[in-house]
Amino acid sequence: MTRKLSPQEALIYAMITTAATDNRMSDAELRRIGTMVKELPAFDGFDETTLVEHAQSCGLLMSGQNGLDNVLDAIADGLPSHMHETAYVLACEVAASDEVVRREERRFLQLLSQRLSLNELTCVALARAASARHQRP
Repeated sequence: MTRKLSPQEALIYAMITTAATDNRMSDAELRRIGTMVKELPAFDGFDETTLVEHAQSCGLLMSGQNGLDNVLDAIADGLPSHMHETAYVLACEVAASDEVVRREERRFLQLLSQRLSLNELTCVALARAASARHQRP
């Protein structure tokens, strides 16, 4: 990684890595990422047409030596501390979007929370809220 990610790029890396960590990026996960990038204030001013480019850059970083650690470092380095919870909850949204949070996704979320120094109770609350938003009748 040659440059520091912007906060918006770091959020995208968190979401993309969550979706890719189980080696199957579902349509629901991809749609949710696109919707969040279009609608959330955290992405105000972000050129959403570059989303695929950022996803590819994340994938390249992830596929390299120490890929997961490098991605986690890039996310943490790119985010101001007040956006750590934002990154975590967006990652939870992606994991919950296809109604099945797989073991690999849970492990990535755990690693992300540790790298961002998030409180366990906060993480449980954020994950539960994301899950609740994706429940079906």
